[in-house]
Amino acid sequence: MHLNYQQLGQGENIVLIHGLFGSLENLNMVAKSLSQHYCVTSIDVRNHGNSFHREGMCYKDLAQDVISLLDDLSIESCHILGHSMGGKIAMQVALSFSKRVKKLIVADIAPVKYPAHHLTIIQGLQAIDLVNIKKRKDADDQLAIYVENVGVRQFLLRNLSLNAQGQFAFKCNLTNIEQGYQEIMQGIEINVNNNEKPFVGETLFIKGGSSDYILPAHQSIINTIFPNAKAKIIQGAGHWLHAEKTVAFNKLVLDFLN
Repeated sequence: MHLNYQQLGQGENIVLIHGLFGSLENLNMVAKSLSQHYCVTSIDVRNHGNSFHREGMCYKDLAQDVISLLDDLSIESCHILGHSMGGKIAMQVALSFSKRVKKLIVADIAPVKYPAHHLTIIQGLQAIDLVNIKKRKDADDQLAIYVENVGVRQFLLRNLSLNAQGQFAFKCNLTNIEQGYQEIMQGIEINVNNNEKPFVGETLFIKGGSSDYILPAHQSIINTIFPNAKAKIIQGAGHWLHAEKTVAFNKLVLDFLN
């Protein structure tokens, strides 16, 4: 089994990795822009989108999933861009398989452990009565009890699709995500026992100006693990900076790659 993927464009290879509860579709506007200059491979992370379902969400395993796909596609090396959880996966790929990564782009996430702040979301998704809902609005009404933000609910409910029996079902594997949630919240560290070293390739961290996922307190650990890193801030953007300020985000990415 390999990860579900979609490819656009021609040229040097770049891989795009989405965040928690997302799918490759989340980065479509980034992929379309980059595909004018690059061969863009957008992936669904395990237990997400149309990829396989498998227990375990530790970053070593998620990074290996990416490398296994690159092997299948005969991609020896590539640029890699990840948003949120996908940014942590991208960081782990760069640390564990540094020779496979040219330039690294991390969107609004730091290599640190975060507090568990998705538990209510998981509880809300699990509470949706999938057997009896007739339309997405029914699911939205039920999820609204747990998730107040309309935009977040719309994002989460993209996971709903009709199965062969005509019933709504989640494409993502909520059970595996819940069981692996503590692994998802963990930080990225250099494993000296595996002969890992800091990733010295060019690295760009892009922060949403209104987001608190990357903080000044994170700078020292970023510099330790990624000594050749620089940072850019997109003012007026939050955690979904690639969707909120698409033109600005894509320009930063292209300028960095070029």
